[in-house]
Amino acid sequence: MDTERFLFVSADAALITDLAWQVHREGHDVKYYIEAESDREIGDGFVPKTDDWRADVEWADVIIFDDIWVGSDIGTGALAEKLREDGKAVVGGTPNTDHLEEDRGYAMEILEDHGVNTVEHHIFDDFDAGIQHVQENPAPYVIKPLGEVQNVKRLLYVGNEDDGSDVVDVLRAYKKAWGHRMKGFQLQRKVEGVEVAICGFFNGNEFIDQVNFNFEHKKLFPGNIGPQTGEMGTSMFWAGQNKLFKETFGKLEDWLANEGYVGSIDINCIVNENGIYPLEFTPRFGYPTIALQEESIESSTGEFFYDLAHGNDPELEVHNGYQIGVRIVLPPFPFDDEKTYDENSRNAAVVFQTESREGIHLEDAKKVDGQWRSAGENGMPVVVTGKGETMGAAREQAYDRIDDIVVPNMYYRDDIGERWIDGDGDRLQAWGYLGPADA
Repeated sequence: MDTERFLFVSADAALITDLAWQVHREGHDVKYYIEAESDREIGDGFVPKTDDWRADVEWADVIIFDDIWVGSDIGTGALAEKLREDGKAVVGGTPNTDHLEEDRGYAMEILEDHGVNTVEHHIFDDFDAGIQHVQENPAPYVIKPLGEVQNVKRLLYVGNEDDGSDVVDVLRAYKKAWGHRMKGFQLQRKVEGVEVAICGFFNGNEFIDQVNFNFEHKKLFPGNIGPQTGEMGTSMFWAGQNKLFKETFGKLEDWLANEGYVGSIDINCIVNENGIYPLEFTPRFGYPTIALQEESIESSTGEFFYDLAHGNDPELEVHNGYQIGVRIVLPPFPFDDEKTYDENSRNAAVVFQTESREGIHLEDAKKVDGQWRSAGENGMPVVVTGKGETMGAAREQAYDRIDDIVVPNMYYRDDIGERWIDGDGDRLQAWGYLGPADA
């Protein structure tokens, strides 16, 4: 492939550093823009930067947005849509696809309008009305905040009591502590089964043939204990457009084509012997999912995204097996405490005990005089990946690599991928979801 020019654009948290680094290492010209002042040092020493992404639009052959952030004037989806109308090749969404993540009620309407099965769900803008609903319809529910506070991951609550009493208690507590900010929430009936995310890559017209199936680990501690985080790790594999895909994204392909969506889009589901129940969309890259997907892509990453952005049918070669990614974090993650971060984690050295950097992916990191260091303010310096013919082999490789990393005060989950080994894979296979779509 010829050398192409890639412009990566981030407004918050510098989420796409590793992808920019990968494309840069493949020999392409890269410029990386980070709007958030506190995160601008992320990627320093790894990726060339720019201070004004708009001034570099004409320079770029491909523009890639990292999130659905709303900038100072218009949101990312609107920016991407306008740039495409102007003839630019863009990886990014549209106002309506951004809305899938911002408004859970809208997302459920889109699913229902296209014949996709959904979980019973209700939207409330009043805590007392939500409490009354649970009391009149006792059952376990999941509380999902809406609006600005939905990014405060620890506010998501999964009920355990059959009568919903714990959900009522949590809603009462939220009313007191968060009533001034939480303007609405969704109550979703809890469904038991295997949680699996279906991730497809869309080129503006259709999905590519390869589909990514991944399993998120959001709780802070092993065994799914502790506060919710953005994510602590992921296990995954690639397959064809099987039943899981056909019953979800297969029914949304025309809608996405009408939108002109380009990029990664993910739908998280609960699956059991009775059906597939979508929970929420991620109409953008997932993190640290994209780093793990990069690890498993065995063809050119830059060429893949160039073709995707230009509406071509990319030739994607992926690892034929299993992959896991483990997020290495530092105090006070997942909480915000500037004093704790300054004392324990700011500029922390990331030390490698071997010369190899295989399976090491950037998050909040920079390189100063050849030394890797933590950067920004989020305490997530690196993601470590592994792959193998079995999930167990992928786990072994990833955790062997972690054993060769030293960062003061670092912590991570040591059980990423165990759910698959302990039975999730067998259940999905037994229920007939992993075979061909017509099986």
